[in-house]
Amino acid sequence: MDQFQALVLEKGSEGTQLGMKQCDKSDLPEGEVTIQVAYSSINYKDALVGIQHQLAETFPLVPGIDLAGTIIHTETPEFSEGDEVIVTSYGLGTSHWGGYSELARVPKEWVVPLPEGLSLKEAMILGTAGLTAGLSIQRLEDNGLHPEQGTVLVAGATGGVGSLAVDMLSKKGYRVAASTGKAAEEDYLKNLGAAEIIGRKEIIDTDGTPTRKKQWAGAVDPVGGNTLQYILSSLESGGSVATSGMVGGVKISTTVLPFIGRGVNWLGIDSVQCPMKLRRKVWNRLSDDLKPVSLDKDIVNEVSLEDVPYVLEDILESKVRGRTIVKL
Repeated sequence: MDQFQALVLEKGSEGTQLGMKQCDKSDLPEGEVTIQVAYSSINYKDALVGIQHQLAETFPLVPGIDLAGTIIHTETPEFSEGDEVIVTSYGLGTSHWGGYSELARVPKEWVVPLPEGLSLKEAMILGTAGLTAGLSIQRLEDNGLHPEQGTVLVAGATGGVGSLAVDMLSKKGYRVAASTGKAAEEDYLKNLGAAEIIGRKEIIDTDGTPTRKKQWAGAVDPVGGNTLQYILSSLESGGSVATSGMVGGVKISTTVLPFIGRGVNWLGIDSVQCPMKLRRKVWNRLSDDLKPVSLDKDIVNEVSLEDVPYVLEDILESKVRGRTIVKL
């Protein structure tokens, strides 16, 4: 395949535009591993790049921070032609040719072998969102969380990270409270395993109270902002919150009281530069004990490459639930 299709973000006389383009193998960036992409996925970060043109570090750029496919050429003995692999984060889709393309070429250091027990499609239903949810649970458990401790809160529960976290945690035996601003999605969240649905406004800090009634043994927070403030003030003693997002804002206001009075833990989740050893560990768990039950139509929507710009717009308007994957 010397000629192929890609979705390219380009700067021109009429501004920055995202559109389909026929590309040639010679257009691909440097890297030791060339991949025929089977699936990509759509994330909030992709919308920031493709629609708002934030985080894009170079032009022209193919967005898409996730991809899964088959190696068609390799310049390293670590991989072979025909290997099925996953690539997520690092500079993919922000400073380096990303997943919205039929072909991709990446550095060998970014490549994860597809774990046994996952298909390429399932890997992209998970994608960065699944890796982030898995990292959050890994960190929470590393800090002592277990099902007998009590309820785990998942904020932003209808989003990609949130939906997958609800599924993974309930599968592991945790009692999950799912928070959402979408009242119509209660059945969706209960089908994923949520035992309790909480309105988004109920867990937003509006008065700066440093400590509240203890409610959560742990929390998965892809939201940030005033939601995170509330969570920190309402964790059980020794409880932890794993924060991975900022759709609710990048600033928070808190005091030392939850930390020194209750010994709570605020855990930052970085799926972009996550060390490869930990990355592989979590991907292996995502094919095993953390593999969601709902890797099917209940949590995923599949679109074509041509549909991606419309979905990116919808994500920014909070019209998307669960996961959207792109079939190449």
